[in-house]
Amino acid sequence: MIPLAAHAQETAASEDTTNLDKIVVTGSNIPRTDTETASPVQVISRQEIDRTGKTTVAEYLQTLTSDGAGSIPKSFGNGFAGGGAGVSLRGLGAGSTLVLLNGRRLAPFGLADDGQKVFSDLSTIPLEAVERIDVLKDGASAIYGSDAIAGVINIILRKDFTGVVVKGSYGTSGDSDGNQRKGSITAGFGDLAEDGFNFFFSLEGSKTDAIGVDDRRNRKWIGTGDTRPWGYAIGTNLPGRITGGGTGAGGGPTGAIENPNTGLFESLPGCAALSDVTPQDPAGGCLWDVAQFRDLSPKEEYINFFSRGTFAFNDNAELYTEFGYSKKKTEFNNTPSGVSGAWGYPGGPVNASDPGPGAAVLGPDHPDNPYQGTANRLRYTAFDVGPRVTNNESQLVRFLVGVKGTAGAWDYDVGLLHSQTSLNNDRRGFLQYSHVLTALSDPNSPVGYWRIGENAGLNTQALYDYISPTISAHGDTKLDVFDAKASRSLMDLAGGSMGLAVGLEWRKQSVSLTPQTFTDFGDIIGLGYSSYAGTEEVGSAYAELVAPVLESLEFNAAVRIDSYKDGETSTTPKFGVKWSPADWIALRGTYAEGFRAPNPAESGTGGLAAFSTAVDPVRCAAPGHEPQDCDAGPIALITSPNPDLDPEKSKSYTVGLVLDPTSTTSLTLDAFRIKRTDEIFGGSSDAAIEAGGANVIRGSNDIPGTPNSGSILAVLVGYENASSTTVEGFDFDLRQRFDMGNAGKLSLDMQWTRISSFEREDVDGTKHEFAGTHGNCDVTNCIGTPKNRANFGATWDIGAFSLSSVVNWRDSIKNVTEEADTECANHFADGTDAPTGCELKSFYTIDLSGRWKPTDSWEIFGSIANVTDRIAPLDPLTYGAINYNPLDFSGAIGRYYTLGAKYTFN
Repeated sequence: MIPLAAHAQETAASEDTTNLDKIVVTGSNIPRTDTETASPVQVISRQEIDRTGKTTVAEYLQTLTSDGAGSIPKSFGNGFAGGGAGVSLRGLGAGSTLVLLNGRRLAPFGLADDGQKVFSDLSTIPLEAVERIDVLKDGASAIYGSDAIAGVINIILRKDFTGVVVKGSYGTSGDSDGNQRKGSITAGFGDLAEDGFNFFFSLEGSKTDAIGVDDRRNRKWIGTGDTRPWGYAIGTNLPGRITGGGTGAGGGPTGAIENPNTGLFESLPGCAALSDVTPQDPAGGCLWDVAQFRDLSPKEEYINFFSRGTFAFNDNAELYTEFGYSKKKTEFNNTPSGVSGAWGYPGGPVNASDPGPGAAVLGPDHPDNPYQGTANRLRYTAFDVGPRVTNNESQLVRFLVGVKGTAGAWDYDVGLLHSQTSLNNDRRGFLQYSHVLTALSDPNSPVGYWRIGENAGLNTQALYDYISPTISAHGDTKLDVFDAKASRSLMDLAGGSMGLAVGLEWRKQSVSLTPQTFTDFGDIIGLGYSSYAGTEEVGSAYAELVAPVLESLEFNAAVRIDSYKDGETSTTPKFGVKWSPADWIALRGTYAEGFRAPNPAESGTGGLAAFSTAVDPVRCAAPGHEPQDCDAGPIALITSPNPDLDPEKSKSYTVGLVLDPTSTTSLTLDAFRIKRTDEIFGGSSDAAIEAGGANVIRGSNDIPGTPNSGSILAVLVGYENASSTTVEGFDFDLRQRFDMGNAGKLSLDMQWTRISSFEREDVDGTKHEFAGTHGNCDVTNCIGTPKNRANFGATWDIGAFSLSSVVNWRDSIKNVTEEADTECANHFADGTDAPTGCELKSFYTIDLSGRWKPTDSWEIFGSIANVTDRIAPLDPLTYGAINYNPLDFSGAIGRYYTLGAKYTFN
């Protein structure tokens, strides 16, 4: 990643000219020759992306040190936004990070993350068309949109291209799986200066095979849910155990049934033939390993297309058009469904576990019921149905037409954009609750009894079609934007020309998601509910002024007014200053305000019923509890929309230092502080659990002697303006180049982000510090907030060869959900803190890449990701993956090789 100052130096040096053209830098609409502005902007060149060996824009951006909790990896295929990929700057969430393509918005992904957070899917952008990526890191933007609370990522594609380039690559892991085939063609013709036009297109396609969790059984805890060999007790990734002396039981492949004489659960026979887990549960359960069904990385295939045409009317005006299309399919396998449990829908929770009319039972006449004559509660995991499989097929269409040019003293750009997505989400292997109850207990079932466990081979296909139909949901998003902007020089000041830019924008965005089949009345076992619909229409006006009052001192200011239809009007300012007492040093700072109106998923129609994790203080404090009762465990979380929500607001500050002590050295240091208030969250599950009452639904497996201590099944909350968050830290960016004569050139760079504080304050004044811990789990996935992340890159160019190495490092994380926790979130079987010291160790990977150009036309390239084959540390808390942190995904996959070639037709 090249700091802007270094990027400008390299460009100037390579062109050897003193006549610099004015360019537009991300974060400003005023053309300028000095690319280093008051705002901290990280400029990422195409070469920097290539050297990492990453094959998509999303995979690269998720390695940025400024990315944090709330990032959406493609590996989280069983989440609400499975199939999408998003970035969360500063850990404030993908919904607070504004993603632009050539300075304009994209329609959001068809599925909101966690059923709430609307975001742009980065995987729809063709990597081959990318020229550079700018990351604006000073919070809200008065230029692009006041909802850019965490920052802006502007992906800039080629503006013109002539010739033909064909590229192909093949990748495979060190275990010979996860194979990726990728090809692309970029072609263009016409010279704008000579012919008056240019047209080009870029088409890329890729197909990647899935990797199953159990394909990594050679990588210690990565390939198994059984963590007992590393000192842990039987955990949630090794289900099926009998608990509480028989008062509770998990689902297993044989089934466990409640003995009507004792009231205790016991397993049905046949475990040895259905599970290979050893040793088995000493309490008599039938343990099974979730790794045998779940994917580590999903099956994926996509086609991305981008084209641009530019036509010159005359020397002062041109017409331009852009058209983009993306189609992507993903398939993710997860564990088989159970027949019991708790889940939610807008009408409330469904409890299929506890005694009552809703309990899953084996009927009194069911042939597999060992206690004929009575209906007995059942725990059963449907191995015979097979894994739950989620298929997402999404399409994106984007069309832009605009006119830009010069009229008098004004430079103008007027554009009309339409972008839309369509997504089909199909699922197989899920169980329809009402049909399951019928097939397990009703002698008049239309498909007969559902035989379970060792007798499952007696079932018919008609029965499986009845209890496990294919279900689906459909999501649509649309975005229409008209924008017009103009800039000019007002007057000459001592430091240069004072520039003014003004702009208008009208934006209409609609999102809708139909609920998954049968989830609107809670009839799919264990599947959360998500549905929303709504439209947001906003008119905006903004102005920007840049005033170089002295050669060493520049001020800039911008203001944006957003008026929401049937909503509020916000005014968000931004101010910046840059002082350069000498050519080699500059001090800079900014202040900005932000505003994000509630999205339709939060304030419209619909609702959310999802799953999260929480520690149960009641069960943990009960005498005679088991060690696992103090660990964070899964709960159903039911959240209702709230039409009375207030908008989120933010204030952000940056103060920075830019040093260019030599022509080959560049250093930037920028401190930042972002405070977001009136945050829209589902109400705190921890607070609801602490308060108890009717909003906490518990199971019947009370710990003896402690009434109302049954396992938490569901928690009821609503969206609310629940808190404020303040993030503080700094970014350090260093680049050094060496000219070694006949030995070539060596370039070194380092990026380091430190989060010194990530503090959330509840409405009652309670404060939670997450920096350096596994929280904030309300953002997503329990990824955590490392205090430090750093990347180090080195590139050696000599002759026709270029060799690069990139080191990605994250700091250790305390295994607590917040700094104030006195109790570790997980424990070993002996009750001591887990991992040792209650700390998830730091982790790094080294990626190598190389390029060889034997001729002007040919280029051969290759890369090895995680070249030292480091294994991701065991992480027992995160729920975005099994036993490892999604931040360490490369350490779960292992060594990965890619080899390819590119041919340029001259």
